[in-house]
Amino acid sequence: MTDNVPATPEEKIFDLVIRGRRIMTTAGVRAREVGVLNGSITAIVPLGTNLSGGVELDLADDETLLPGLVDSHVHVNEPGRTEWEGFASATKAAAAGGVTTIIDMPLNSVPPTVTVDALRQKRAVAADQVFVDVGFWGGAIPGNIADLRGLHDEGVFGFKCFLLHSGVDEFPHLEADEMEADMAELSSFDSIMIVHAEDSRSIDRAPTAEGDQYSRFLASRPRGAENVAIAEVIERARWTGSRAHILHLSSSDALPMIATAKRDGVRLTVETCPHYLTLLSEEIPNGATAFKCCPPIREASNRELLWQGLIDGTIDCIVSDHSPSTLDLKDLENGDFGVAWGGVSSLQLGLSLIWTEARQRGIPLEKVVEWMSKRPAELARLTRKGQLALGYDADFAVFAADDSFIVDVEKLHHKNPISPYDRKPLTGVVRRTYLRGEPVSVEHPRGQLIRRGAS
Repeated sequence: MTDNVPATPEEKIFDLVIRGRRIMTTAGVRAREVGVLNGSITAIVPLGTNLSGGVELDLADDETLLPGLVDSHVHVNEPGRTEWEGFASATKAAAAGGVTTIIDMPLNSVPPTVTVDALRQKRAVAADQVFVDVGFWGGAIPGNIADLRGLHDEGVFGFKCFLLHSGVDEFPHLEADEMEADMAELSSFDSIMIVHAEDSRSIDRAPTAEGDQYSRFLASRPRGAENVAIAEVIERARWTGSRAHILHLSSSDALPMIATAKRDGVRLTVETCPHYLTLLSEEIPNGATAFKCCPPIREASNRELLWQGLIDGTIDCIVSDHSPSTLDLKDLENGDFGVAWGGVSSLQLGLSLIWTEARQRGIPLEKVVEWMSKRPAELARLTRKGQLALGYDADFAVFAADDSFIVDVEKLHHKNPISPYDRKPLTGVVRRTYLRGEPVSVEHPRGQLIRRGAS
């Protein structure tokens, strides 16, 4: 594989030139100069070429220039539940963590993004306050099959459904037969169904989660509930020919059938999240509802198998599933896992969380960035995001891989100061973030609202 180097680099003035010994190109980390013009990467040449730019940046020896990360699983919640999170706070947090593109989930905003009108309302609210680029998923709920094509034509990147209660009444779940009917509709215009795959019947028969015992909550969301639901998604995708994506995989038991489905040609992709790759159920204190998410954080042995699933390609990507809420909804006073909202806030911390674990396992930074940038961009079919390559948007993160810090939840940009990672030591610091060649400033929102097929 070779660098994306023009055959005859022209002598010209770029808007921005970045030089460094550690530039993460598609050929690996190399000593390069990157030229940016009109927001796009237009030159990648050997260090020492001396490109000329209106702004020139020489990276420190301990800094690596990465493509901006793409997080395809973020709950922003605005409008309607803006006290949980909002576009300004979420996108500031994203930029601070090296994430330059997010795709917003169709819930927990009010209204949910299940009609074209609701999508337009969300875009109108977001338009002037985003610090990184923002796209949108549509929602598939009972009765809105006629809305799916309109939402697709308006630029949503695909459609999310639940196979059990979503946690909010305004976004009801689909039965498997309803999901199959929607998949058949989506296949007619080659969209994708992304699925919260837990089986409601399995959970109805599991122990209840009430009380402050984490072990009780874990038993209330058994692996079997995921496994049954994932099997349904696989077979319905097989029958309809639709693209399907499994959200936030936590059950390692499902990996063999996922691998088999992929070998069979089922159009299936799978994600997991930092909390399943870094946290352990054995270490979660009773009453610590900051750790509650659905599906739940599982055992150490399960975590190791998820890492193996990433390494062997069964799992495609890592995204945050940033699912914040207000402090009172986490029931911090009582620590009742049956009452607390289920969701982990980690949008700002994802790269550092995964790099901290990956380097201990001998996994190179290039692989981490592939899982957190290239692969999510491919999932959403973003053709100008996810790689540091010619013609791509000049979205960058300047990353100091050997720096370390201790998480202080009060200093994060997330609107509500709660995280299971508070006081956790992490390795890897994002020092600067660039969006289309411009440094991201927390005073001036320069992000754009992006549409399917346009970026």
